[in-house]
Amino acid sequence: MPIDARVAAAALAAVFANGAAMAETTEDPFVWLEEVKGEKALAWVREQDARTEGELKSDPLFQPLLDDALAVLTAQDRIPYVTYRGGHLYNFWQDDVHVMGLWRRTGVESYKSAAPEWEVLLDLDKLSADEGQKWSFKGASCLAPEYTRCLVQLSPDGGDAVEIREFDVNTKAFVEGGYRLATNKSTVEWVDGDTVLVGTDFGEGSSTTSGYPRITKLWKRGTPIGEATTVFEGKTEDTAVWPIVYDTAGGPVPTVMRAVDFFDAENYLVAPDGTTRMLPLPLYAEMRGIFKGEVVFSLRQDWVAADGVTYKQGSLLAFTLADWQASGQLPAIKTLFTPSERTAIDTVTFTSGKAFVSVLDNVRGRIYVHDVAGGAWTAPEPVKLPDTGTVSIADADPHSATVMFNYEDYLTPDSLYWSFDDGAAIEMVKSLPGRFDASAYEIKQFESTSKDGTKVPYFWVGPKGASGPVPTLLYAYGGFQVSLTPWYWQTAGKLWLARGNAFVVANIRGGGEFGPRWHEAGLKQNRQRVYDDFLSVAEDLIAKGLTTNKQLGISGGSNGGLLVGVAFTQRPDLFNAVLCDVPLLDMIRYTKLPPGASWIAEYGDPEIPEERAAIEKYSPYQNLKDGVVYPRVFFLTSTADDRVHPGHARKMAALMESKGYDFLFYEELEGGHGAATNQKQRAAQLAMQYVYLAKQLGGK
Repeated sequence: MPIDARVAAAALAAVFANGAAMAETTEDPFVWLEEVKGEKALAWVREQDARTEGELKSDPLFQPLLDDALAVLTAQDRIPYVTYRGGHLYNFWQDDVHVMGLWRRTGVESYKSAAPEWEVLLDLDKLSADEGQKWSFKGASCLAPEYTRCLVQLSPDGGDAVEIREFDVNTKAFVEGGYRLATNKSTVEWVDGDTVLVGTDFGEGSSTTSGYPRITKLWKRGTPIGEATTVFEGKTEDTAVWPIVYDTAGGPVPTVMRAVDFFDAENYLVAPDGTTRMLPLPLYAEMRGIFKGEVVFSLRQDWVAADGVTYKQGSLLAFTLADWQASGQLPAIKTLFTPSERTAIDTVTFTSGKAFVSVLDNVRGRIYVHDVAGGAWTAPEPVKLPDTGTVSIADADPHSATVMFNYEDYLTPDSLYWSFDDGAAIEMVKSLPGRFDASAYEIKQFESTSKDGTKVPYFWVGPKGASGPVPTLLYAYGGFQVSLTPWYWQTAGKLWLARGNAFVVANIRGGGEFGPRWHEAGLKQNRQRVYDDFLSVAEDLIAKGLTTNKQLGISGGSNGGLLVGVAFTQRPDLFNAVLCDVPLLDMIRYTKLPPGASWIAEYGDPEIPEERAAIEKYSPYQNLKDGVVYPRVFFLTSTADDRVHPGHARKMAALMESKGYDFLFYEELEGGHGAATNQKQRAAQLAMQYVYLAKQLGGK
């Protein structure tokens, strides 16, 4: 490949960047812990694991908590959630016998019975034993409308990188000579029975700086992947280029999404000859699907369209695809939903005949059904479901009128509802038994006032009529427009709430509870607002007499791990326990640890001075000080986590150790970003965490 001036300039810039990184790492005494499987690093991990297990597993409370956790996680009366395709109901199941799990299916009438008869398609425990490799099931994409040929995703360690194999559900075997890709962060989508769109590692230069595919190709059956035809190439600095095939009642619609960053994207239609054409959407539009020839999308920002109309941030809109294809001009825009201050779009999905939209109304769920004919959309009609907690769309079949809903709240177990006529008639088919006695507890929704005056809602779940402060666990996420709606937190209910304690879920900025504006208020240089919101909830709980700082613990994972890391370094006086799971903590080097560069749109770029200045003020690793009384933190991570690098938790723990601070650290050797591949691992981790909370907060 010839090297032009731009490539040479980029190479020179990389030299300077690497030099800066080298200077940065020489000032970091624990950078060696970033070597995921380095001998010295793993020796340190094993030493910490042994110390943590020795303390927590020897506690008299550990075994009863473990028994409770296992009973909840492996219970046979859990709802086996399903996907309805081609007349069958597909489910993935793990329990104490099927540790790695079963991919299986059944029929409608059988599923409704108390003891469904399952047809096992793939036994992951048997596959792992036969091949001498522990395989984790990461899903399957099956070819519509028969759904007999599937592309099964298997992870060797529970991480995001997967091996992809073609599977025949009729023979229950992998297809000899079928589609197959080695372990990588790949995406493969069916176009037809002999063609797929694929994004994978095609060799040098085919990945983005975030570690995701940069190129999408059309791959014909029976040909080497090296002969696949390039459909689209993104830029190296893009987050990724992903193939997406929309499964519609009218047939598959192949597209490519060029993710410019984590949120902004261009969307391209892929023609049968492999040529592409960009859809007339702004970068900040989110594709929600294609339904009856209509392109359905939502907006993260206000949009002044070509028709001169301003469409409001958070709106759900549509236009007729054929009109655009014929004219090349943006057709008439139709509005399906316009948000208020306290409402927001959650999810959008489609059956063959209807569009279903899940809306959050002050953090509670509502479902509305829409239809379109001749390009004209009908007014939304509410689906008659419980509306005091979270009602969500569990599944919708694009080739029939089958749709499923789920209802739950913090004290009400899940109930699964079905409709085979697009929501007109609804039947409850499964309900989860209670895992603890909820009658002694109640749910209250409060608001705290953040530093800038913003009202921040949160849910408190605790003993009815509590007359004084109780040990309390505060949980939040606050990022990437992820909404925390009420759910039946059965493990916390059984292991914490049922022992007389309380938990709190905070709907802080950075999330999507009130739409894009709630998320964007905490981006980049405004990140401190997210942490101020969280701290305001903690202060409000103490001011209301619901808990005390000695009884208050906080918990968060991934971006939430960063949240609690910031919280305990900025306000160590507020908390006495910190569960910091699979966290980001070194925000100066986060972009150097793949796929950290993909999150620049959320956190900012440490290479840009004004953005780095904001990051330096809150990055936990850079703000741990000497001579401060910090709470005893419990860090949890995974060697196999290829989404958030385990170096974050390792280095923070090592830094605390070097300064003489007490902490606990546990690293699972497998499990990816979930830090576990099976329910036994999850149960043991939960038991250790709740032992820790009881020791720190005085819980039972």
